[in-house]
Amino acid sequence: MSKICDGRVAIVTGAGRGIGRAHALELARHGARVVVNDIGVALDGQGGSQSPADDVVELIRGLGGEAVASHDDIADWAGAAALVARAVDTWGRLDVLVNNAGFVRDRMLVSAEEQDWDAVIRVHLKGHFAPTRHAAAHWRTRAKAGGPVGGRVINTSSGAGLRGSVGQAAYSAAKAGIAALTLVEAVELGRYGVTANAIAPAARTRMTETVFAEMMKAPESGFDAMAPENIAPLVAWLASSDSEGVTGRVFEIAGGKLGVAEGWAEGPTVDKGARWEAAELGGAVRGLLAQARAVVPPYGA
Repeated sequence: MSKICDGRVAIVTGAGRGIGRAHALELARHGARVVVNDIGVALDGQGGSQSPADDVVELIRGLGGEAVASHDDIADWAGAAALVARAVDTWGRLDVLVNNAGFVRDRMLVSAEEQDWDAVIRVHLKGHFAPTRHAAAHWRTRAKAGGPVGGRVINTSSGAGLRGSVGQAAYSAAKAGIAALTLVEAVELGRYGVTANAIAPAARTRMTETVFAEMMKAPESGFDAMAPENIAPLVAWLASSDSEGVTGRVFEIAGGKLGVAEGWAEGPTVDKGARWEAAELGGAVRGLLAQARAVVPPYGA
């Protein structure tokens, strides 16, 4: 087997279970040295345990790979700095950051509480920004020293972020923010030799098993299209040197289906050349909507 990430140093957040665990194992299988980050919280972000991260580290080492654990809170500024330092202090550098950690507190909008919104936005959106900010500082220093960088940021958005999901207002908003953040990262970090992309995966995890219960059941035989392990090969390729030049993209992946998402873009327009009167906008708007693509309904609508 060709080890396409041989010698590279990678961080995977939320790597103790589910999709993140599969990422860590796949990167290690392809020769990467992996910082396995997880604070071991429950599905709603409560509690905590070091066991999930530690167990994945032991599994990787048992398979002949190199890994260390991190139990840092990635949505805490100091915790995110400590996470990046864990990689650099252990192996001298960081090459790949996979932002994957998150949890859900699903509520209909009229039932959502402030603390639920804040917690979900914090872990997903700030939990992507803070580690990337500290990783970017490391890569900038390396670039200014004149050495090759070849850094990779791989973010985790969602179909909920691309089209919305009923009952998941906070989660959808955070995942949409991550998609936009990825576009900015791709432009700003490109000067340092770093690419930034995002994935929008669909797989059987703790966060999806109750929402899509029937779809997420493993088949009795044949290809398990919803297995978390199906997502990891794309992350391994994006982490490799072969993905050079691919940046600012959001990839949708589910089972064996791979696609490139096409985000917001300017559609039909009309320019009056002067200030609009409110009363005349009805006709103008309806004319534009007649030319525009139909709205894709949110999941669960």
